[in-house]
Amino acid sequence: MKASDLFVRCLEAEGVTHIFGVPGEENADVMISLMDSDIEFVLCRHEQAAAFMADTYGRLTGKAGVCLGTLGPGATNLVTGVADANMDRAPLVGIIGQASTDRLHKESHQNMDAIAMFQPISKWVHTIYQAGNIPEVMRKAFKLAEGEKPGACIIELPEDVAKQETNLPPLPVGRTRRPAADHKAVQQAVEIIVSAKNPIILSGNGAIRKRAAKQLRRLAHKAGIGVVNTFMGKGAVPMSDECCLFTLGLQGRDHINTALDEADVVIAVGYDLVEYSPNHWNKHGGKQIIHIDFLPAEVDEDYPVAVDLASDIADALWQINKELDRRVGDNLPLFDIAARAELRQRILDDFAMEKDDGSFPMKPQKVLWDVREFLSSSDILLSDVGAHKMWVARYYQCEEANTCLISNGFCTMGFALPGSIGAKIACPDRRVLSINGDAGFLMNVQDLETAARLGLNVVAMVWCDGEYGLIKWKQQIQFDGRHSDLKFNNPDFELLAQSFGIWGRTLTAPEELKPSLEEAFRQNGPAIIAVPIDYAENVKLTKRLGELEIMI
Repeated sequence: MKASDLFVRCLEAEGVTHIFGVPGEENADVMISLMDSDIEFVLCRHEQAAAFMADTYGRLTGKAGVCLGTLGPGATNLVTGVADANMDRAPLVGIIGQASTDRLHKESHQNMDAIAMFQPISKWVHTIYQAGNIPEVMRKAFKLAEGEKPGACIIELPEDVAKQETNLPPLPVGRTRRPAADHKAVQQAVEIIVSAKNPIILSGNGAIRKRAAKQLRRLAHKAGIGVVNTFMGKGAVPMSDECCLFTLGLQGRDHINTALDEADVVIAVGYDLVEYSPNHWNKHGGKQIIHIDFLPAEVDEDYPVAVDLASDIADALWQINKELDRRVGDNLPLFDIAARAELRQRILDDFAMEKDDGSFPMKPQKVLWDVREFLSSSDILLSDVGAHKMWVARYYQCEEANTCLISNGFCTMGFALPGSIGAKIACPDRRVLSINGDAGFLMNVQDLETAARLGLNVVAMVWCDGEYGLIKWKQQIQFDGRHSDLKFNNPDFELLAQSFGIWGRTLTAPEELKPSLEEAFRQNGPAIIAVPIDYAENVKLTKRLGELEIMI
């Protein structure tokens, strides 16, 4: 068989069901080999969008999402989506075509060192130079991409190598067991927890993976400790749980920021420093930090770790729970979670302040209240990057893990619309809504055609203000209300929807939101809901948080 046939067989052996991409002539052999496979090739309109689809597919399934592009500009277009997956810890394998090996040593058409370009934004990259290496390279790429912490791996297949003959089989796919936590470190962690006076748990994106959330909830209840989550750690502890103290992440004064200031012990579970730097929540130091993650803690002067528990997170938490039972079982819970009830209620009251607001353009808080009421606990919301992301992070809370996907490691505009396509393909029985700014939405609007062609009912909500709102917000804070020119014009979103042959609506009153969501999710394809938004609330929120009377 041809090497491209073996390449596809290796993809099949890895359990790949979908590949997102834009092919070129240099990967024509792979495309023809795919025609004899059950793997579905999802033809996209831009390689960046294909990478975002693979990114969210990987986040939701735990299996590497696969994207494909050709050499040169096809590869460069993949870069942003690949970097996003890598820094947001999503398993992804990227496949890129390349020119024949007999012209890679010299200047030639579209020839560039794509491997060197992908090196700093991936876990592993490699060029296949002979057909005999395909089984090993493919197995290694998927093993590394899916291993903790997950990320991106890139495979480059030159066109002449794809045509070589081979009779090798794919390598078997084995399961890798992660190491258990060191028992001495577990004992140290328990000693600190037992001796603590005001502990808090900080739950990051690692806590929503690999059974970790279940053990985290057990620890919170067993010890009576409140749990704060990062943007990407939502749902590790349900929003309805008395131990849930909601989301950390606004870089200013908020209820939760001050609660962390007062903590003497922080149990960081799956906390990833790429999300939210410790210098925002550990400004004054003096805390004992227990780091529980798949990998040892990053070295950071604001993150001095007392106990570094590097192991399978679920196992580490399980061992801590068992050790607590053994040492202080008769005195559990150690802390009274009811002491956090007033703080928790104050935050809930804060969330509900604008739930009956009738003003228009709509306030962000009102939109998110209505969206949360409309979507079920298992439906999936994706937030793009912009001012709306900060509102989603604070006000949209979750009952289940992986039901609010936010790019908060790489923070990439243009992520949510194509990401919703990957999410819908991964979870076809769940409703998928993306919330986009009007700037980020147009960065990958072309792949509305992909969703329409595939008949995927993904709903894109666009918050319209005609500005780069998050940049304006940050400039206003930093420069006493001043900001540079950040305005732009928008299309008529209803006409834009019509041009793609899909349903769309621009709201004219707040009471239209829920009926529009109902109608949008009744469509046989994608839909757009444009919502004029009142971003004067941005600076008002900053001012209000600065004046909060914080209670611990």
